[in-house]
Amino acid sequence: MGMTVGATAAAAGVSAKAIRLWESKGLLPPSERTESGYRVFTEDDLDVLRFIRQAKTLGLTLPEIKDIIDLQRDGATPCGRVTELLDTHITEIDRTLADLRALRRSLASARRAAREGQRRGQDAVVCRIIENHTDRDDSARTEG
Repeated sequence: MGMTVGATAAAAGVSAKAIRLWESKGLLPPSERTESGYRVFTEDDLDVLRFIRQAKTLGLTLPEIKDIIDLQRDGATPCGRVTELLDTHITEIDRTLADLRALRRSLASARRAAREGQRRGQDAVVCRIIENHTDRDDSARTEG
């Protein structure tokens, strides 16, 4: 006999709400239902839920995880696709880290300039920290 959504959630280490969401997005096949309409999950469903949870800890998105699961369901070995996705995420993280390092340098420069301005007694319209800051790295600037 299958497990209820609550028991399955507890066994997989996820919430019942997550199971319902993942089922609605096609990551899980539609669950069997009891005569009274309750979802019933199998051990195979539990394995997929654990896989989804682990994939999310690697930063994979639900559409990416669905792509991987669909490849496996179609009989393909999805590890090549997983490697591509992980490489893409690593590249994105490296870019974000570079942007954050540039932002940190810019903030440190603004702080130094503010301290120097304070020592010289410079007046400000609102805040000399921002008014005196010059953006030396346009690639670090974001819109918004």
